[in-house]
Amino acid sequence: MSVIYLLITISIFVAIAFLIAFFMAVKTGQYDDDYTPSVRMLFDDEVKLKAQKEIQTTEEKQI
Repeated sequence: MSVIYLLITISIFVAIAFLIAFFMAVKTGQYDDDYTPSVRMLFDDEVKLKAQKEIQTTEEKQI
């Protein structure tokens, strides 16, 4: 029975260590997205054209 207590204690310490490592990675900007903003401008025109077509179709439906 004492082995179970030991394993539970060790697993809690490991989980806390991973949680601390995760928070440190987020704080230092490890998960910041640097790629998408530079590529977004390439696809921006397609989004605008699609939005304009949707506006035109809704206006035609209203008429």
